[in-house]
Amino acid sequence: MKWIVRPSTLSGSIAVPPSKSHTIRALLVSALAKGESVVKRPLIKGDGESAIKAALSLGAQVEIKGEDIYVKGVGGDYDKGSDFFDMGNSGTGLNLFCSAAALGSKKRRFDGDASLRSRPMKPLINALKELGANITVESDTQDLPFVINGRLKGGHVSIDGISSQFVSSLLFSAPLAERDTHITVYNIHEQPYIGITLWWLEKQGIELEYSEDLTSYQIRGSQMYRPFDMSVPSDFSSAAFSAVGGAIGKLPVELTGLDFSDPQGDKKIFDVLASMGAQVIHCDNSVKICGGNLHGAVIDLNSMPDALPALSVAASCAKGETVFTNVAQARIKETDRIAVMVKELTKMGIDARELPDGMTVQGGCLKGACVNGHNDHRVVMALAIAGMNAEGETIIDTAESAQVTYPSFAEDFGRLGADIAEV
Repeated sequence: MKWIVRPSTLSGSIAVPPSKSHTIRALLVSALAKGESVVKRPLIKGDGESAIKAALSLGAQVEIKGEDIYVKGVGGDYDKGSDFFDMGNSGTGLNLFCSAAALGSKKRRFDGDASLRSRPMKPLINALKELGANITVESDTQDLPFVINGRLKGGHVSIDGISSQFVSSLLFSAPLAERDTHITVYNIHEQPYIGITLWWLEKQGIELEYSEDLTSYQIRGSQMYRPFDMSVPSDFSSAAFSAVGGAIGKLPVELTGLDFSDPQGDKKIFDVLASMGAQVIHCDNSVKICGGNLHGAVIDLNSMPDALPALSVAASCAKGETVFTNVAQARIKETDRIAVMVKELTKMGIDARELPDGMTVQGGCLKGACVNGHNDHRVVMALAIAGMNAEGETIIDTAESAQVTYPSFAEDFGRLGADIAEV
């Protein structure tokens, strides 16, 4: 599918969709718990749908009622369910659920789409092997598909933290392993996402100790998750697109349903945009943002790499140069987001260049062009925001990828005044 995006003036109010990160964690914990949980207002499509399928494959009973999901967990019987997990495009779901699958002795095969197959998993695979898992990777050139089974025993393990998902995966499975686990993390990145996982473990009453810098963990084994009833918070990563749309526009855009006490790291995007000159007004559970005279800045994105595509569009509309640093992990997402955003913004007339751990963007005038979203939801949505602020028409290929985390993107932004047509 393609989107045709024409110059648009955004204004009004937009409800931020539910968090992908929280949805997947909620479905994982509820699938492993003993009893029935209620997950209210989750992300049901895209990565949420992949997590629902994974919960079913794990052996949980899952029923969707309206906007809520009822999950009856396996309660310690880790050999329930099926022997195949289709994770679609969901890297978070793949990483978190594969460790859970290793809690039982049943052999499970994990696979996904072409994009997911290209993503590196060696650090997690090796760590799980050290903790007692058996894993057979089917190809010499990629880490997926693979077959995994346990049982995870626990023990001492060291893991590369280039992806926070590797660390979160071990943290969710370790409390259910037979013995205590000691995890040491080196090369740590994306700490706020680990913070979301720790938030869940603490809500569950899991016994663990960890260092202030999140590089060392002591986790008691043979614990159990318990059922819960909660609403999924709104997604600050998805909020980035409407925030940037407001920051580079002329009229205010209000984002509603935000909880700034939530541990999501991408809530800092409002501070970043304010530092670039946007007008940002915080209310109780909403933010109103309006364009100012944006200027370039040096921005460390290590804690919020998912914001890179959207913020690179803001930088395209700012005066002067913006430098994004310390975000090398953006290269191992759905795409190499550094290379991809440089390539596509260049097509739109912007001087953008790669750095080993980031990119530089020289502010200028966006020009409509035929661009490619590279099957990456965040790239597609960032290019849509660019198209709304470009001269002339922009055509975006692989636009269907937006459904991974924001199924209603086109409709929601249409209500704000965006001119988006599906082809």
